[in-house]
Amino acid sequence: MGDRLPASSRRRLVILTGARQTGKTTLARAVYPELRYVNLDAPENRDFVRHTRTTAWPATIGPAILDEAQKEPTVFEKVKFNFDEGNLRFTVLLGSAQILLLKRIRETLAGRVFLYELFPLMLSELASEREPPQAPLLSRLLDGRDPARLLESLPARVPPQDEEAALAALEFMLNWGGMPALLRLDDADKRQWLQSYGHTYLERDLGDLARLADLNPFRELQRLAALRSGGILSFSELARDAALSTSTVRRYLEYLRLSYQTFLLPPYRRSLTSSVVKAPKLYWMDIGILRQLQGNWGPAAGPLFETFVVSEIYKWLRTSGSDIEPYFYRTRSGLEVDLLLATPAGLVGIEIKSAKQVASRDFRGLRNLTDALGPQWAAGLVVTRGPAIEPLDRGRRIWNVPAHRLLT
Repeated sequence: MGDRLPASSRRRLVILTGARQTGKTTLARAVYPELRYVNLDAPENRDFVRHTRTTAWPATIGPAILDEAQKEPTVFEKVKFNFDEGNLRFTVLLGSAQILLLKRIRETLAGRVFLYELFPLMLSELASEREPPQAPLLSRLLDGRDPARLLESLPARVPPQDEEAALAALEFMLNWGGMPALLRLDDADKRQWLQSYGHTYLERDLGDLARLADLNPFRELQRLAALRSGGILSFSELARDAALSTSTVRRYLEYLRLSYQTFLLPPYRRSLTSSVVKAPKLYWMDIGILRQLQGNWGPAAGPLFETFVVSEIYKWLRTSGSDIEPYFYRTRSGLEVDLLLATPAGLVGIEIKSAKQVASRDFRGLRNLTDALGPQWAAGLVVTRGPAIEPLDRGRRIWNVPAHRLLT
């Protein structure tokens, strides 16, 4: 992400947002050490900023990193005025609560800001010894070249020493997720940190998003939503199980999305049969937080592994600035493909299996989709825990790709 942020010598207003504890402050201060840093979480800083006259802002504050910007609404008007007047060329605004930041942007900074999102660490970042990390194989498969030809050119296996870091990073991520603070903790402290993160989220980010008198209904909805990660989202079923109204469930799920805890994957419906499902799928952004909410510390199989792979691909697309939109495909008869990506070379379908070996039935959905799409089809990937990149059906351009090779 650091290599995508603009230099402070340019005329820019920069918004850097994302979930709490993903390293926004650390990144901004590392990229812009020359800028003044003002943390508006501190009441005295909010008071100082509030009482700084608009015309005095360039001399008193100047080019700066303004952390927790949503805490002091007057910041946006003062920055806007001085930017428009040409008295301020560069400012970085940080914040975790997307809904407030974007509301302020719409009201005061529309057309003036460049928005960047920071997610939990990706596997490519954790496994890489380079800074910035090398783009993963996923990036090359989606950049417009022929995916099947690219896979054909790669070695089926790599020497053990060359994939040791990727496999170790994969094991870590599947167990704990990608929150940066976990890297320096032992296992017992990791669980405690994740539990504490849940409390912090409820008290701070949710507090910014909504003033809920009773957190228990939201907490229960959050738990029930975690148990549905990787599944088709039915608002009415979730409302029934949570003993809440459908409108309240929709509002609570929107809070989870806006605070970067979850995201919705829409169904793909273009140029295909009308019998596809129309509801989205729900995924959690970080598997460590998901495990904590589920109370599930067992093997990362089934929906857990699917959530991990889908969230890694989602994070890469958003972080890299790609305009490729992810979808899933499922018919009412149950035929399903976990991910469908519209790339410049055509549609790439991805099926996710936590096993090390796959059988023909495991990619039936890809075969059927290949036949339905015809020339729109680019390639199919079956992402597994297996050791080798290998063809599963050359005629239909379907390949087995290990998760640690795809994502690093």
